[in-house]
Amino acid sequence: MAGPDPSSLTVATRLVAGGRPERTPGAPVSPPLELSSTYVADGPVGYARTGNATWSAFEETLGSLEGGRGLAFASGMGAIAACLDLTPAGGVVVAPHHAYNGTGGLLDALERDGHLQVRRVDVSRTDDVLAALDGADVLWVESPTNPMLEVADLPSLLGAARERRVLSFCDNTFATPLLQRPLALGADAVVHSATKWLSGHSDLLLGAVVTSDDALLDRLVEQRSLRGAIPGPVETWLALRGMRTLHLRMERACASAAELAGRLRAHPAVRVVRYPGMGAVVSIELAGGRAAAEQVERTVQVWTPATSVGGVESLIERRRRHPLEPTTVPEELVRLSVGIEDVEDLWSDLDGALSSVRA
Repeated sequence: MAGPDPSSLTVATRLVAGGRPERTPGAPVSPPLELSSTYVADGPVGYARTGNATWSAFEETLGSLEGGRGLAFASGMGAIAACLDLTPAGGVVVAPHHAYNGTGGLLDALERDGHLQVRRVDVSRTDDVLAALDGADVLWVESPTNPMLEVADLPSLLGAARERRVLSFCDNTFATPLLQRPLALGADAVVHSATKWLSGHSDLLLGAVVTSDDALLDRLVEQRSLRGAIPGPVETWLALRGMRTLHLRMERACASAAELAGRLRAHPAVRVVRYPGMGAVVSIELAGGRAAAEQVERTVQVWTPATSVGGVESLIERRRRHPLEPTTVPEELVRLSVGIEDVEDLWSDLDGALSSVRA
């Protein structure tokens, strides 16, 4: 007996129903964890580097959410590298000034070694991005950006890239497919660090790409297989289990982030609040500068000082502590990844740390 048609279901139900085994009597409700490197000859999978049933369950579910076909990678950086490797030799990549610093670091390294050229843009300035697309080969976009939370006009940028035959990739890690679906807006492919909100529990590394272009998918499958950026079945199984509650976690975290952003705007220790009106990340710039930001990190007790986002726990970090972070990110900027704790506990802890700085 087959399960429900995913196209007839809401996103919340797809998260719960996707990737399940066929409903035969006595079958498990959850997909099995397939641990094998070797397969009997002449079957659908010849070797574990080219396929795994656990990958397929995760890829099917994420693909349904984004409106394409999913492909799992060993990490978010594995997925990013596979996409950027499709840039022709010496080609031009248009990319944000502010983005995940792993992406920026990889672009810098590829440009330094002569593999490609990078045109940096402020993705919130649509006309500047459109101008930069002339003669480009790849558009890489984040919206909101990390950690400045700038928002791009995705329909305009992705539509222009398609018209000019510029291959477009959108990192959708921060928004998730619950808040925006870039493929429907014109992207050629969507990229995720599934380590973050998709899996949601800070206990694994995993990446993913989703596309509705079969030829592009084939090229990415080749990249994954030949370069060995394959995910572990355990991590993939855990990520799918985590995705079952993505809608609940995001609902709670986004509501808390909006509430905290409003309160932070009125706090005398905070000079700037960056919050795009969506998502579970708030970035703040402290009036007391770098020293104040570092003191807040040291003082909080409920918030955890750590360099990630998207887990059930709330994380806090001064981003310029990382050498790869662009110098245009203020020294006093603190990124808050809001988890699912009670918002009053989060506020009490944060307000206490901020007030100690002011005092």
